[in-house]
Amino acid sequence: MDDASQQGLFGALFSRGAADTSDEAWLAAMLTTEAALARAAERAGLAPPGAGAAVTAAATVDFFDANKIGRAAVTIGNPVSALVKDLTALVPPEYASAIHLAATSQDIIDTAAMLLAKRAITTIQADLAEAASASEALTRTHARTVMAGRTLLQQAVPITFGLMTASWLTAIDEARRQLHQAQDGLAIQYGGAAGTLAPLGDQGPAVAELLAEELGLATPILPWHTDRSRILHLAAALATTCATLGKIARDITLLAQSEVAEVHEGSPAGHGGSSTMPQKRNPVVAIIILGNTKQAPALLCSVAAAAEQELQRAAGAWHAEWQPLSHLLQITGSAAAWSAELLAGLVVDPARMRANLDASGGLLMAEHVTTLLTPAMERLQAHELVAAASARAVDSGMDLADALCSDEQSAAKLAAAQFNRDQLEAALLPESYLGATPVFIQRALAAHEALDL
Repeated sequence: MDDASQQGLFGALFSRGAADTSDEAWLAAMLTTEAALARAAERAGLAPPGAGAAVTAAATVDFFDANKIGRAAVTIGNPVSALVKDLTALVPPEYASAIHLAATSQDIIDTAAMLLAKRAITTIQADLAEAASASEALTRTHARTVMAGRTLLQQAVPITFGLMTASWLTAIDEARRQLHQAQDGLAIQYGGAAGTLAPLGDQGPAVAELLAEELGLATPILPWHTDRSRILHLAAALATTCATLGKIARDITLLAQSEVAEVHEGSPAGHGGSSTMPQKRNPVVAIIILGNTKQAPALLCSVAAAAEQELQRAAGAWHAEWQPLSHLLQITGSAAAWSAELLAGLVVDPARMRANLDASGGLLMAEHVTTLLTPAMERLQAHELVAAASARAVDSGMDLADALCSDEQSAAKLAAAQFNRDQLEAALLPESYLGATPVFIQRALAAHEALDL
């Protein structure tokens, strides 16, 4: 799906990357499953020699009409019956018995979903690795780049930009771990009508193991037709990835605001413009990422709602999974691809970060001053002293040091605490109040280096 000319109006935005869940990709995965089952049947001695190769040769997407198969799906509620009919017509009669051996439609579709997920996660992981590498580089470069930490969208206390990107890095790596676990849990579905593989007698488990080997998927303990925990785990890992990438994109849109201007996207010329305002430089890549990731919660809810399935085969709930899961794989892949580009090209403005810090007149350091005064007076008294000075600073436009020293009562309390103007000025330096920032950054970098997926 790399050719934007084949993606319609929105494909280039929401189908970036190679996490292909198109109709053709589904069809190919189902055909791959049928071909693997034929090879497994031959290996188990349940199909004549040559059957596996014959079915595999016929199970080529170009030989099938997805639209025709889709129209025929209404007869049984899924496309497998029509696919099997068309596949059988392409195989010499002596090998037809190898097709769909002891399988039910859900076996083919569930296994196809596992194949799609495996391929999609491999692609997503590659893009996430690039995003993590870019975050690591930003963290190392800006470990000491001081900026305003913000809580409730207001300046709070100083942090470094490297600490922010370290939190991005850690979150990306956690998403990568969860996706790795989900991928390890991808398993074939092969149970036949009600999960017993009765037509194969006692050979069912052996054929299942051969099928899993052919497809490179895990062999489950038993068929999982109505145990959808595997699907839900997959969907949750994808949604977590979207949440992580959405948080990073949201941070960047906030830091890229005109009034903040601490970062901007390193987009090619012409990107980020407006259809009406020539001056605009919109953070368009971050916006596209959010356009992808904000769809994830509803899709996860749909998959979760479908997870309760009755008895040995669901009436409707299984069918309700197909499109939400496909879409979730697609948008996660797209968000990951866009995120790799966003972080690799992010432009940071340390001077603007410093200017925004200085614009507060030392108010970000109010907590530090309170902390330093606490040994000489009660904590609440120190807090009230600094809070009153902060209010005066805001009302008068003076900085915090002047607000503390120009008021007689405040100045007297500072003197009684043996806290002079030089000590106050030193306490108002943002670099003096970064706490465990260097330790946290090093821990994030060490954890990233140790990640083994």
